[in-house]
Amino acid sequence: MFGLGMQELVIILIIILVLFGAKRLPELASGMGKAIKNFKKASTELDEIDVTPKKGAEPDSEKGAEEKGKGA
Repeated sequence: MFGLGMQELVIILIIILVLFGAKRLPELASGMGKAIKNFKKASTELDEIDVTPKKGAEPDSEKGAEEKGKGA
């Protein structure tokens, strides 16, 4: 794993513990887990997003004007 042995990993973890404290470590781990999950999800989804309007769909501004006209 990147040429790091057990001793190097322990030293890195101790430095992280000193820098952030024991109370913030679960928050950091949770945030990193969510970030990895979102990254994997984004990498497996389609590359492009289809923004073409569907047939029969009306813009919101026109719908609002029609509803106001019906009520009066």
